[in-house]
Amino acid sequence: MANHFTPEELAQELGTTTRDVIEFCVKEGIPIYKGKVDRSLLTVVMKAKGIQLPKTQAAAV
Repeated sequence: MANHFTPEELAQELGTTTRDVIEFCVKEGIPIYKGKVDRSLLTVVMKAKGIQLPKTQAAAV
């Protein structure tokens, strides 16, 4: 399962804008490497900050 996503993909999943995702990453020191963000790191930081995460949907097989 992939763990690195573009800010656009993460914004869609989180229900926010790409700009908000990028600003959050910069503010919290989450690296954006080659245009992708480590989702697990983003999740840990968001939980630590008390930001509610949307429930992820199981992948359709």
